[in-house]
Amino acid sequence: MALARTLAALNARIVECARCQRLREHCAEVARMRRRAYAGFEYWGRPVPSFGDPRARVMALGLAPGAHGSNRTGRMFTGDGSGDFLFPVLHEAGFASQPQATTRDDGMQLHGLWIGAVARCAPPGNKPTAKELANCAPWLDEEIRLLRDLRVVVCLGRIAFDGLLAHVARTATLEAKKKYVFAHGAEYVLPGRWTAIASYHPSLQNTNTGKLTHAMLLKVFKRARELAEL
Repeated sequence: MALARTLAALNARIVECARCQRLREHCAEVARMRRRAYAGFEYWGRPVPSFGDPRARVMALGLAPGAHGSNRTGRMFTGDGSGDFLFPVLHEAGFASQPQATTRDDGMQLHGLWIGAVARCAPPGNKPTAKELANCAPWLDEEIRLLRDLRVVVCLGRIAFDGLLAHVARTATLEAKKKYVFAHGAEYVLPGRWTAIASYHPSLQNTNTGKLTHAMLLKVFKRARELAEL
């Protein structure tokens, strides 16, 4: 319970973050204008906290909230196409209590899994700047430090993969970065206590074209479960 409270306190600080003026203005404007399909929804419009099992052995690390997904619902990978693809996989792999994620109050429970991102605000064009990623990095550092049981990090996309390597470089001794090459399904034992698995991001661009399939992502999370000894 103490760990859950500590992580909740960290999330409360993340939600109030105002380090990146461009991102805060963009998220607020999206929340004000809204997409026609969600005209009746109240948008979250703030930095999006992580969520999951405080005793998680596996972390799923994404890029950033979607403008009309997490920026609307207030929960990572909830309410957009990426989440619609991801959560059925997590459910089948035994990490999620249900295959659909619609709102932050839909009863979703994660088991052995924590979901976060290298950027906590929806960026224009899904492209945070290097400075914005650096501003957000201390949140990831603190989060990983608190997740004491963590053994595996599944990096959803190249930017998440690079963000994890940057975290290791900040907090431990990282050998030549060029030895860590992003490729779907690639595994690397990183300095410290855990293994990184790279995966294509479950964006509509990847899933609609078949670059990433349900079977491919399921294989990654089953492998994460195996490595984490869950």
